[in-house]
Amino acid sequence: MTIGTRVREVMSAHIEAGDVPGAVWEVSGPDGIDRGWAGTFAPDGGGPPVGPDTVFRLSSTTKPIIAALAMTLVDDGTLSLDQPVDEVLPELANRRVMVDPNGSLTDTVPAERPITVADVLEFRLGIGMDFTGPWPNPIMTAAEAAGLAMGPPAPQSNPEPDEWMRRLGTLPLVYQPGEKWLYHTGASVLGVLIARAAAQPLADMLSERLLTPLGMTATGFGVPAQQRGKLGPLWMPAAEGEGAQVMDPADGQWASPPAFPDAGDGLVSTVGDVAAFAAMLRDGGTAGGQRVLSAEAVRAMTTSRVGLLDPEGSGWGLGMGVRERDEPGGRHAGSYGWDGGLGTSWWTDPVSAVTAILFTNQSWTSPQPPPVFTDFWSAAFGG
Repeated sequence: MTIGTRVREVMSAHIEAGDVPGAVWEVSGPDGIDRGWAGTFAPDGGGPPVGPDTVFRLSSTTKPIIAALAMTLVDDGTLSLDQPVDEVLPELANRRVMVDPNGSLTDTVPAERPITVADVLEFRLGIGMDFTGPWPNPIMTAAEAAGLAMGPPAPQSNPEPDEWMRRLGTLPLVYQPGEKWLYHTGASVLGVLIARAAAQPLADMLSERLLTPLGMTATGFGVPAQQRGKLGPLWMPAAEGEGAQVMDPADGQWASPPAFPDAGDGLVSTVGDVAAFAAMLRDGGTAGGQRVLSAEAVRAMTTSRVGLLDPEGSGWGLGMGVRERDEPGGRHAGSYGWDGGLGTSWWTDPVSAVTAILFTNQSWTSPQPPPVFTDFWSAAFGG
């Protein structure tokens, strides 16, 4: 049985069971490319059917795309990985660091060194979400109080980039630069960093350097008016005794350009567009005979740099996940990609030469992937 056949059987079963309203996927590898879609824009078969041109909220699958954009600035010499960010982001210069990550924000010591560009890409700048500690913690509470959105993606909730950075700069670091991997905030900082370094709005730079060369015509920070019909509602799974709830309507958070284009979770896209991005990385930074990223940049992004993040073998490169261990019956060590908690996932396994992308219109309810995703990965990578 081919990979594509296995995936179709798995996804058909999940759609028929009502586990997600709709899904679009693509698996490419030694068997060729297999694309599929099933379900609709709403639970119980409501609304129009999803299809290959359906637009989805990428949430954290945004992170690798903007990391690749940042690496184009490393390639052209605008930035270097070991460069302190102080000149471009003076809000992050001369930082103070909390003595106790769960203690007082005023009990601090000086940072031992500046934050570097690599720290930002590696999520080791010293501030972010700590999945290993108590929640909520003092820094996340303070960030929310400062008007910095730290919950589920909500593009309309943050102020414009300079004000966002000003507010972030009022907070201490939780750990010394380079000391600990902390999720998400580094990606948001990265977007401001590279826009300032290039003296160009982030959306314009993204279009010029990545989207246009790769033909990613449906990707951006919001949905243009002419594409609104391709973005359906985002659903929360039904709780016991209740029906599914709309988390974001079609005319909601992504229906207009945001003040803060969030490099951590702000993009919308299609499976085909993300497949083009994945193919560029798989091909060493080239697309259609055109070099988009250097081979060195691709290697740096897709090499684990921060050590194991969990017992299951997860690691982190530059702006994306990189597995450090083989997954039993699944992805090999060296597989790279990332997932979005609003229902998206992309992973490439360079050992089996398989790339698997799955987008759904239903949010995850925890950092642990729902069965539709784990079963999809097993079908795609377990053969």
